[in-house]
Amino acid sequence: MATVNRRRVLLGGLAAAVSGAVTLPSSIPSWASARTTAAAPAIRDPFQLGVASGDPLPDSVVLWTRLAPAPLNPDGFGGMPDATYNVEWELANDQAFGSVVQHGTAAAVRAQAHSVHIEPVGLEPGREYFYRFKTEGFISPVGRTRTAPAAGAAVNQLKYCFASCQHWEEGWYHAHRGIVADNPELVLFMGDYIYEKPSGRGPELKVRGLAVPEDTATLALYRARHGQHKTDADLQAAHAVAPWITVFDDHEVMNNWNATTAPASTARKTAGFQAFYEHMPIRSTAKPSGASIQLYRQLAWGNLARFHMMDTRQYRNAQATGDNCTTMRDPKRTITGSAQEQWLLKAFETHPCTWDFLGQQVFFAQRDGDGKSSTCESPDSWNGYQGSRDRITKGWVDRKVPNPIVLTGDVHRHWAADLRQDYFDHSDPIVGSELVSTSVTSTSAGSAPPTAGWYANNPHVKYCKGERGYVRVTATPQQMKADFVTVSNALERDPAKVVIKTDVSYVVQAGKPGLQKA
Repeated sequence: MATVNRRRVLLGGLAAAVSGAVTLPSSIPSWASARTTAAAPAIRDPFQLGVASGDPLPDSVVLWTRLAPAPLNPDGFGGMPDATYNVEWELANDQAFGSVVQHGTAAAVRAQAHSVHIEPVGLEPGREYFYRFKTEGFISPVGRTRTAPAAGAAVNQLKYCFASCQHWEEGWYHAHRGIVADNPELVLFMGDYIYEKPSGRGPELKVRGLAVPEDTATLALYRARHGQHKTDADLQAAHAVAPWITVFDDHEVMNNWNATTAPASTARKTAGFQAFYEHMPIRSTAKPSGASIQLYRQLAWGNLARFHMMDTRQYRNAQATGDNCTTMRDPKRTITGSAQEQWLLKAFETHPCTWDFLGQQVFFAQRDGDGKSSTCESPDSWNGYQGSRDRITKGWVDRKVPNPIVLTGDVHRHWAADLRQDYFDHSDPIVGSELVSTSVTSTSAGSAPPTAGWYANNPHVKYCKGERGYVRVTATPQQMKADFVTVSNALERDPAKVVIKTDVSYVVQAGKPGLQKA
């Protein structure tokens, strides 16, 4: 069968997309709102899900794509025949691929949903590269990536963005357009990349339909759900502009699951983890083994920043809901598990970088509804595992970690808060800060801010905003600046009618813990 050799270059269209020069269709295309069951011909353009890169090291970075000419097929195979395809990959110094530095061929197999994870080695540290894939006469979009600076190398600045929570039905991914416009060196995603279940919100808060409208509980349907999310052009552009560092939260498997949640069966976790790996630019060391996946890891950016990417779902030893305050203070309760906690505390013994960023999923700081130490608000957070929080906070204090910053998603609001070693004593010294990103789309309508009285009871909380958006972080050896970016209306499809702006900025001076308004 004849095929058309078509090269789609994402990066070349980013500026136009941001400026509104690209005209978007006014209604949901049929392929995004209804299931497709017909078998794909062998072969249509298989690069419908774009490309991505991630987990950069000084000499390596993961390159990803998945062959899926019909990614919404509920059988989970993306319209691909039951056959193995050779996929060529190229890594170049320039977008035109006039100077290819590495290339090779990988096998895309059905058992891995025809996903491809390439881990080239021997790359130069701290430099930009471009990459693409080819198969059966088709050429993928072009992605831009970069390697991390050499270990210990002096780095003057790092700009990265982090985000979380992007329910397909509940809004358009304007936040990702903002991330593309920011031109970051890294993007971090703190979980809820997909939602395994339909939105329970009214029609006024749902702007596009799910291809598979029922709850996701099988590998085929997790693959289809991931596939549908990845058809979004703004999300594809954000993946193509910089390497990503990703972790999951609960909705990649099921709402509020943890190690002791019975409904998250072994079979469901196995399926959710497998689909997550197949669709994320993460290393083969994270390839799941049944209902287990090794997701926590550390990555450094020269002598400037170190990222401790954590997993607060898989190793919890207690239910997240229905517990009283006394139980939550049980020191045996853990949100990280013993092995991950010791891994993190061991890392705190060395200080190779100015900034230590703890990338994780759920709210870390204390929130007191009435300002009393007896208050236990939101047990599905570190507040429900106070022994874990106390040990880790004491760990970075005792080991003299110079500038710890916690990065969080999950709660669909922007928050900025200072951290104290004693979380129930507001007079205790500040020992770190937490930055919480609101959602990309989830709960798309804005929510009312806390009252003045609530802030009085929580003096460590500096800011809260209920709009959609993301956080942009700029780190230097002297300070860290966090810009809380908001999207005016995630329910509006037309980019020309949507304002993406910085709502407020905070800085932390190196060596002086505590947020200051910029």
